[in-house]
Amino acid sequence: MVKVGLSTLFCLGKPFSKLLKNLHRFDVSCIEVVDDGGHSLNARRVDALRRAISPLDVELTIHAPFADINIASLNPAIRRISLRRLEKSILAAERLSCRLWVFHPGLGTGLGYFYPGAEWERNLESIRHLCRFGEEHGVRVAVENCPEPFPFLMRRVEDFTRFYNELGNNYDVGMVLDVGHAHISGQIHEFLERFQHRIVHIHVSDNDGRFDAHMGIGQGTINWRGVADAIKKINYRGAVVLESVTQVKESLKTLRELFG
Repeated sequence: MVKVGLSTLFCLGKPFSKLLKNLHRFDVSCIEVVDDGGHSLNARRVDALRRAISPLDVELTIHAPFADINIASLNPAIRRISLRRLEKSILAAERLSCRLWVFHPGLGTGLGYFYPGAEWERNLESIRHLCRFGEEHGVRVAVENCPEPFPFLMRRVEDFTRFYNELGNNYDVGMVLDVGHAHISGQIHEFLERFQHRIVHIHVSDNDGRFDAHMGIGQGTINWRGVADAIKKINYRGAVVLESVTQVKESLKTLRELFG
């Protein structure tokens, strides 16, 4: 059965204490904590989260930091700093006994024109490293499809097909399907069909098909009944995590109706 979850993205701009209070406000099966900005996880915040969730029947997942992170950077110092920050996030996930750690792929830059293929290779190397590091600490890693028009290296079905073909058999990297991101590229159903055995986690929010606005479910142009039916058709049994920043209560209600 599909589990309905909630990302803390909607309260990212609020104090961390507000995040802790929100953990008790919503009846969900999974909570995804965004490890970035004012909610970046350190020892004190990890301990506070552990205390807050101890009485709750809920799974935790962690969304890795994404601001100023580029694991495909051709600048070795930038790539090294990015990986160290992500390793710290995986260690926080380990302390919180998280079942999954979600991250973004690398981005292309102006240097890519002069070094064709190099950023893709750095991206692959970094993901292999993160996979190994996660396995060493008992945390499964999963990479998310990112939205147009931003220069992420993995946005479309074709990118993920190439990625899994080149990754290697020794690396268990799951896929996080972001429905809102896939809607912008017009590939929601193609992602679900092509990667039904790779998808381990799903993010949902709405938009108008042009920009990743993180609207409430039903506020944009996504056909949610069709999406829900397609998710059920592939026998998906993971979490569908709401990433809307508006209409949170209403969106959770809609998701329960769709997947109930």
